Amino acid sequence: MVEANKNLNYCVNQFKRERLTTVEVSIGSLKLGATNPIRVQSMTTTDTMNTDLSVAQSIRMIDAGCELVRLTAPSKNEAENLKEIKSKLVEKGYSTPLVADIHFTPNAAEIAAKVVEKVRVNPGNYADKKKFEEIDFTEESYQLELKRIEEKFTPLIHICKENNTAMRIGTNHGSLSDRILSKYGDTPEGMVESAMEFIRICEKNDFYNLVISMKASNTLVMVQAYRLLAATMLQNGRCYPLHLGVTEAGDGEDGRIKSAVGIGALLEDGLGDTIRVSLTEEPEFEMPVARKLIEKFHGNKSNFELPEIEIQRPYSPFHYERRHATEIHNIGGKHVPVVIADFSQKTNITPANFYGFGYNYSVQLDKWNLQDQAADYVFIGENELTFEVPGTLGVICTFENWKKDYSNKQGFYPLVTLNEIDQVSSKQVCFVSIDPSKQNDYTQLLNHTNAIVLLSTEYSNKTQLYRYIYFIFANLSINNPVIFNIKDDSKDPESYQLNVSSSAGSLFIDGFGDGIMLVGEQPQTLINSTAFGILQATRTRISKTEYISCPSCGRTLFDLQETTAKIRKETSHLKGIKIGIMGCIVNGPGEMADADYGYVGTGPGKINLYKEKMVIKKNVPEDEAVHELIELIKENGDWISPKEA
Repeated sequence: MVEANKNLNYCVNQFKRERLTTVEVSIGSLKLGATNPIRVQSMTTTDTMNTDLSVAQSIRMIDAGCELVRLTAPSKNEAENLKEIKSKLVEKGYSTPLVADIHFTPNAAEIAAKVVEKVRVNPGNYADKKKFEEIDFTEESYQLELKRIEEKFTPLIHICKENNTAMRIGTNHGSLSDRILSKYGDTPEGMVESAMEFIRICEKNDFYNLVISMKASNTLVMVQAYRLLAATMLQNGRCYPLHLGVTEAGDGEDGRIKSAVGIGALLEDGLGDTIRVSLTEEPEFEMPVARKLIEKFHGNKSNFELPEIEIQRPYSPFHYERRHATEIHNIGGKHVPVVIADFSQKTNITPANFYGFGYNYSVQLDKWNLQDQAADYVFIGENELTFEVPGTLGVICTFENWKKDYSNKQGFYPLVTLNEIDQVSSKQVCFVSIDPSKQNDYTQLLNHTNAIVLLSTEYSNKTQLYRYIYFIFANLSINNPVIFNIKDDSKDPESYQLNVSSSAGSLFIDGFGDGIMLVGEQPQTLINSTAFGILQATRTRISKTEYISCPSCGRTLFDLQETTAKIRKETSHLKGIKIGIMGCIVNGPGEMADADYGYVGTGPGKINLYKEKMVIKKNVPEDEAVHELIELIKENGDWISPKEA
């Protein structure tokens, strides 16, 4: 496997949205990869043995735009029933390719591969019985394990070749084999090697009809793993199509932002041939979200062509390390990224307007109350503030406005251009607006170490333009803090959230950025929650409880949507706690590795409760499980009452 050297090439051009050309794969009549469109897919949540329900849900998905329908096949019975489901779909005039989702049962995969157009195998558990134990493998025992796996896996390859069946080798961060964990740990390197072991066996048998995925609920791990996989395939000279997805993304706004951060970061670099947005909602609701996310990268967008630069990459795209920026007040250094609210277009600003970005003013008490998601700064532009703001809130205004009314007022800062910066004392904290598409003399910043850079541009390729500044600043040893101004004019709230999240995602994942300022024609509450949601999804600033919730499938043992809502209702005030909600045992324990607490279906009406990787309470009746989860959180000292939150 390729080692994760930070200068490895993982995309066509990191400063252009140029799609990586991959092998063309045939999935029935559907072509995937190469120059074909990015395909949208999803997975049924019905019991695969219930033919009528599975057919009905598949039709709803297809009608919503699903181009590949995946169904779980945990045993031989489900695999055999796929033939009946496919037959009924064809009778109703639907020829959309079907995918069988396989985990622990090679014999089910071998049956399904003769029926459907594609099978998905998980290299972490296809030939391994996961024990979640640390085992010390010698080189000899490691090779013996690989030989055993090859013997179990090769029959499926031959069946796929004979039946023109495609295969997805789908690595999951939460279900790596003990063998991989013993050598690589639960790292992007381990995820990539897990897939490469199976790819090598396929290639040994001259089978290339492959699609690869690297899914994780942690967006940093997910993006880094896909990048390292792409780099590995580029070095090997054969790039297979990539299936993109953030597993267990959750529901509602959180699930959409998290998916856009992870999937969007890769689409920005031209990686990805098919996507699945995994939401804890009905599967047909995933397709419009996926379509909107892809739409950002279609057509003639207003992209700025950056000049070629011969500068080494100043960061590793395969491991997280935050850029060191000078500490200025609460920005830069080791401070979490700040959020700036934009009020420059408003007139007659009142205290009531501040509710939208987390500040509640009580007229009777003459007192401000701050929410958990309270913006750190507000940009008022040319406006005048006729009331006192909370001492925790910084105010930014235009240079002229600042000189006229606020130069002697604490907590007020001017926003200047590079042409104006020398008019400000080098000791004065200020914000300097920079458009990377303009000709700029960045060396001026070396004399203004108290200047906070606000990157702004009207061009759509913001990720590439702001990344370019990362390279330039590193080359010039400029350490000023950097804040991203990301504007999107979408009228549709969902499109807005998807677009700004995908623009910002890879920047924060790469350790660049000390703050974010979102601008758009949306309610301030939505803009504010999106900004904090992006920081939460990139794990750069935790401001609320995080739910790692699977999207449900035919293996799910309880109502995921209803249960997630119940758990949210009782725990949403536990800022910084990660709670995993898993429908079954297949992915549950593995994904729990990234959660503080886990709620996992283990049988009909039975729940296992986890503290990190360890099962603490087994077979808890479902109607008692939420209460028992709260008791578990209390026993470990992580509970606070809602009134104290």
